Amino acid sequence: MTRWKPLWTLIPGSRLDADHPENGVLIPCRNTNNYVQNVLTAARELQQINNQVTSLQNEAQMLINQAKNLANLPYSSLQQLQSSIQRTQQLLAQAQRIAYDVQQIDRAFSTSYAPATVSQSNQLLIFKAQTRWQNSYAATQDALRVQAGIVGNLDTNRIQTSALVASSQGASGALQATQAGNQILALNAQQLADLTAVVTAQGRAQSLEAAQRGSAQDQGREQLRRFLTPGEGYQSFNVQMFH
Repeated sequence: MTRWKPLWTLIPGSRLDADHPENGVLIPCRNTNNYVQNVLTAARELQQINNQVTSLQNEAQMLINQAKNLANLPYSSLQQLQSSIQRTQQLLAQAQRIAYDVQQIDRAFSTSYAPATVSQSNQLLIFKAQTRWQNSYAATQDALRVQAGIVGNLDTNRIQTSALVASSQGASGALQATQAGNQILALNAQQLADLTAVVTAQGRAQSLEAAQRGSAQDQGREQLRRFLTPGEGYQSFNVQMFH
């Protein structure tokens, strides 16, 4: 509140008369100390209001950032990745003859790949040799089919990689960036699975080829022994050519 106090002063050209103050003019004058204090108080209150406004703005921005951090990534490559993996699994499941089964492998190596014995007939040896060749042929075909399937996934992987990198770079929050990174890791895992499938199929074909060569050598020794054994060599007999 502004306070006023009287101040006696002379009108220009008059004389101050202490006994007659009515000869002076009463001029209002402000209390300077109170005025300064009021101005400082108003300034402090204004600063407090500005601080409160700034605090509200910061809280609003924090809420906006939290909303961005909780926003989901609008792009998902899960379906495409699952489709690629399923195609590779189907190719592996279509393995011919000796598949990826431990019991089936054990049965094959106890019969078709078993060492040739004296008790086995020539017809049985020939049948086993044909079976081994057919196994190697089928394994080579299976390996080529798996390789072709993996090559077919490369274009899909390229598209998914480009989309995920773009989504990661354009992520507006921590959750979106994390989701994009997780999907890129999933894509890498799918590519690693494809590589594992190729190596497995190729290794299966090479293993069966090596087993065929080993069994062929063993069978060749047995047939050579039979050929060189007296009494077990070639014996001629009559054959009827025409009826």
